[in-house]
Amino acid sequence: MRHRKKKLCFVSFIFLVIGMIVSSPIIISHFYLPREVKLIAGKEHIFNFDIPLKASIMKSNAITVKGEHNDSIDTDSISLNKPLKVSMDEAGKTDVTLSLLGFIPLRTVSIEAVPDREVIPCGKIVGIKVDTKGILVLGVGQFEIEGKTASPCKGIIEPGDMILKCNDIELKAKEDLRDIIETSKKETVKLTILRNKEIKDVIVKPSYSIFDNEYKIGLWIRDSTQGIGTLTYIDPKTGNFGALGHGITDTDTKKLMPIREGNIIYTTITHIKKGKKGIPGEISGIIEYDDKNIIGEVSNNTPIGIYGKLDKSVIETLDHPSIPIAFQDEVHEGKASVLVALTGERPEEYEVFIQKVSKYSNEPAKGMIIKIVDERLLGLTNGIIQGMSGSPILQDGKLIGAVTHVFIQDPTRGYGIFIENMINNEKR
Repeated sequence: MRHRKKKLCFVSFIFLVIGMIVSSPIIISHFYLPREVKLIAGKEHIFNFDIPLKASIMKSNAITVKGEHNDSIDTDSISLNKPLKVSMDEAGKTDVTLSLLGFIPLRTVSIEAVPDREVIPCGKIVGIKVDTKGILVLGVGQFEIEGKTASPCKGIIEPGDMILKCNDIELKAKEDLRDIIETSKKETVKLTILRNKEIKDVIVKPSYSIFDNEYKIGLWIRDSTQGIGTLTYIDPKTGNFGALGHGITDTDTKKLMPIREGNIIYTTITHIKKGKKGIPGEISGIIEYDDKNIIGEVSNNTPIGIYGKLDKSVIETLDHPSIPIAFQDEVHEGKASVLVALTGERPEEYEVFIQKVSKYSNEPAKGMIIKIVDERLLGLTNGIIQGMSGSPILQDGKLIGAVTHVFIQDPTRGYGIFIENMINNEKR
């Protein structure tokens, strides 16, 4: 009996080892190898995946691969734990297939060489107002009718749903939905909703509220939101901008808000609340919604930034020169700076230290950990505070990223996103 148990344990161990060997390429390719890599055409880029494996590359003639010391590389047996120099002479795309031991496929990586690009790092704090694409449902409520409670949408509508149409009429504001419901009286209405990327129609029957003297369906809804954030970069040729480094999410549902349109607006900082351990600080300001204060339009809200176009007249007033952008392989631990306008119209540079760089991370908004070390900024804010999201991060004369999040338990530290990720997401 004891011999049989030992034999079973040995067999189980063998299967475990085989399972680990088979699954390890999948784990490695998922967590450590990027799906796409961007290079500047005509320039050598150094990549260090720091993975103790051998790989083979089936490459086109467009790519040149060398060792760290310009030594020739046997492309059938490349060590991924040593730095590699990769270059492409001309702009274009090619696929590189990486495989383990030359026969176990890991991943096909798309490598694109792009022309060198320069943008203006901004650091300006602005007001942001966006209107949702449809009407956002915050919650399902109930109300009194004839001595009892009614909740017409219970079990039909869920928090986070976007109501796009009512009776096939497109909705642009909360008032549009209320007017259609009031006009329909007690007749059922058809709501077209967006839920988890799926569009569907549902039927709801309004009820009459004696207290409010109107027909209602019992929903808490929102059609717009506003706040303060920081412009990250501006393309001087096109006027396109990226900001925040993260998306605009609803404070109640915590979901990314699909937007119909939005504006960037001049704002005046009125108060800076310093951050403390466990209590994030914030920037307060006055946003005046006059047409004369609108300086640009927001066209896209994504998980890693908002995008749009600034007025040409605004771009002409910017006095910071254009600088090159850095790709992930150029970012390193060490000294850097953030650019942000906290004490006036002109942004100032404040020293930070990049403590960790996570290249090709599965969390693109958390590519690096930064620590505020500039005593001037610490005196103003105690570190990173709400409203600083999107502040440009500069290193070695290049724009490398933007501030995205603060560590609640240590306001001097937070996350940054690589500018490469923001710019890649610009037109998606």
